[in-house]
Amino acid sequence: MTTPDQSNLSAHNIVAFIGDVFDRCGDDEYLGEPVTVAEHMLQSATLAQNGNMSTEIIVGALLHDIGHFTSEFGTFSMDDTLDRYHEEAGAQVLAEFFPPVVVDCVRYHVAAKRYLCATRPEYLEQLSEASLHSLKLQGGPMSEDEVTEFSGKLNVEVIVQVRLLDDRAKVAGATTPPYSHFAPLIQEMVDQQASCT
Repeated sequence: MTTPDQSNLSAHNIVAFIGDVFDRCGDDEYLGEPVTVAEHMLQSATLAQNGNMSTEIIVGALLHDIGHFTSEFGTFSMDDTLDRYHEEAGAQVLAEFFPPVVVDCVRYHVAAKRYLCATRPEYLEQLSEASLHSLKLQGGPMSEDEVTEFSGKLNVEVIVQVRLLDDRAKVAGATTPPYSHFAPLIQEMVDQQASCT
């Protein structure tokens, strides 16, 4: 996977940049799941939109795995023995342009998986083989101290909701709108953030 050029990003071109990444890299295999990376992300956003969830959740769900595209370390595979920290790679790309709640959805969606595994035993049982493999690399279920710390995060409810959407968005052949459907919503959020800085 070619790492996209991120040196000239601005509030005026970040939405087009993300769209270009979807076009060029979206057909990549998604962690051994029956969907591509783009299908997974679009399914996440579509579930949020169809559920009449907030704009922050829709955009957070759409972009939560953007780090698989942008990380210099490449995407996860079932052969990995070390974590690639795609959540941090994605958050770094978005942090300058998006509200903190959206960046938090990207940065902490892996932590949310670890949190849910520690606090909801039934959640762990529903994870796919790929999610279970990546969970081991990501530190496994949280400790009690980690659960306490994570529970205190400002946007924890939104982050957890994005995580739950993430887990549902792995359906082969599901119909979703294209990235262009969500682009105006993303631009609106970027413009809103720019006006606050």
